[in-house]
Amino acid sequence: MSDAATPVSGLVWRLSTRWRAMIDRVVTPLGLTHAQYAVVAPLSSLQRAGTRPSQRQLADFTGLEPLYVSKLARSLEQAGLVTRTPDPADSRAMLLSLTDRGREVTDQAITAVVALQDQLTASLGGVDSPRTQALIDALRTLLNDPQLEDPQEET
Repeated sequence: MSDAATPVSGLVWRLSTRWRAMIDRVVTPLGLTHAQYAVVAPLSSLQRAGTRPSQRQLADFTGLEPLYVSKLARSLEQAGLVTRTPDPADSRAMLLSLTDRGREVTDQAITAVVALQDQLTASLGGVDSPRTQALIDALRTLLNDPQLEDPQEET
């Protein structure tokens, strides 16, 4: 099959599926799924910056659906990794923070995923290579394309 006939969507899907499975393998021993990692890692980053985000703010930060973040936050709370408390400024909002155990698990997960990213980008020259940066830039451009907005979000 020629490169022109190869659907970009198929390549992106195959790569994301493979990478997701590999991330699952490194975070599962820590009691996390890839989806949970996608919540706790940015939550950790926001907390280190002095922010205690609401579920909605974390959803906006990660690009995940608010309902999905809420579901993940509840499961992380049940696992003792996250606390959810009502926002005194907005009774509809829940503020999120990592527990001590949550910070410990998240730090271990981040270390494992960073090491995995080094491995996964080695064929491009590593995480800091110009080829990897070009890939990141291209993916961000596609993700920020208004044509890719979910039509359900406008309703």
